[in-house]
Amino acid sequence: MEHPRAFLSRDFEFNISLFFFFLCFSLGSQRAIAQRNELLSNEIATLQVTAGDRWRDLPIIRLNNGEVVNISFDDLTHEHRRLCYRIEHCEKDWSSSSQIFGSDYCEGFTEGSTIDNYQQSINTNQLYTHYLLTIPNDRCRLKLSGNYRVTVYDEDNNEDLLRACFMVLDPKVAIKMSLTTNTDIDINNSHQQLVAEIDYPSIVVSNPLQQFYVIALQNQRWDKIVVAPAPQYIQSTSMRWSHCRDLIFDGGNEYHKFELLDIDRPSMGVERVDWDGKAYHAWLWPDEPRPNYVFDKDADGAYYIRNSDNYENDYSTEYVSVHFSLKAPRSPYPIYLNGNWTQDRFSQKYEMLWNDSIQCYERNLWLKQGYYNYQYLQKERDGSFRPVPSQGNYFQTENSYQMLVYFRPVGGRTDELVGYSCLANDN
Repeated sequence: MEHPRAFLSRDFEFNISLFFFFLCFSLGSQRAIAQRNELLSNEIATLQVTAGDRWRDLPIIRLNNGEVVNISFDDLTHEHRRLCYRIEHCEKDWSSSSQIFGSDYCEGFTEGSTIDNYQQSINTNQLYTHYLLTIPNDRCRLKLSGNYRVTVYDEDNNEDLLRACFMVLDPKVAIKMSLTTNTDIDINNSHQQLVAEIDYPSIVVSNPLQQFYVIALQNQRWDKIVVAPAPQYIQSTSMRWSHCRDLIFDGGNEYHKFELLDIDRPSMGVERVDWDGKAYHAWLWPDEPRPNYVFDKDADGAYYIRNSDNYENDYSTEYVSVHFSLKAPRSPYPIYLNGNWTQDRFSQKYEMLWNDSIQCYERNLWLKQGYYNYQYLQKERDGSFRPVPSQGNYFQTENSYQMLVYFRPVGGRTDELVGYSCLANDN
């Protein structure tokens, strides 16, 4: 008969192993991933990456389902250039997949194909050439789910111009999400907390803590993602997060919005439009402090390029110098404009500048006509970005939440995207 201490030893070793699995799973939440699109040239503007025509959603298409990703942008030089692209598969953390070959994830060419769909602008003061790249296409068909990064480059000058990211989904798990304002921090105050469950009855999982990788986003903001919080409950075919502090988000406030459709007269959110002899200028109504929550339907940071005719939007729409102003006390921390159109990049061009003579923040940006959502975020001491205090932080705010589930099977050489769900917090 085995000595009782042997049983105790095995139990101890099992508990220690389980503890370290949970620890590793939890520590993953501190990792940053670089999904965000990136403009690498000042001559490139208005980069849009959409799944079909779903301009308010994450750029996610289903594998072998006939869906396409549209990558569009403007070249402000207005000169014909031989633009090409390369496509690469990426792991769950958006590092390049090093254990697979191009032929593993792409049928066709992964590099060197030209972008042949382009159109020069018509009747615009700012001359530009609009490009559109659709993937999959007749030169490139995707074979694997997961993350993808496309780099567009000028072949003649050997210069990278932009990077665009999208995802391909092969649904193998079910995701359930709900939201509560009765959080582990406060009750109906300034936060929202996700409750989530992942069911995976149809796939073989030997170690869920190592094989699954889960991320959650609020309003598609990749700068503030939560990566793989440790689940409170694990069963043979499911995982559940409940009362998980990692899944608590600032409620924030509704996004500001404006719609610039006509260069001859102001529209929603625009105080006036004028011409200085060289360019058009649109002056937005100053954004005031918001001491109370007031419902205002928005698109959670999304934007849509269009003109008043909603016709030939891609190449007959004008560029305008848009002037933003924020009335708020001067902060010791930098304040930035943010929306999907900024690609969640808090660069110098999006930083609000303090005007001491009128005691408010200002910034003007060269933007294409259309409908825009935006918010003001403050960079905190720890490097995180949170709502500007004067703009409010309320539990009632309508936000959208996204959850993505990655999985690597036993012996697998890359991470698959096997689950995606979006929860809209509509009042």
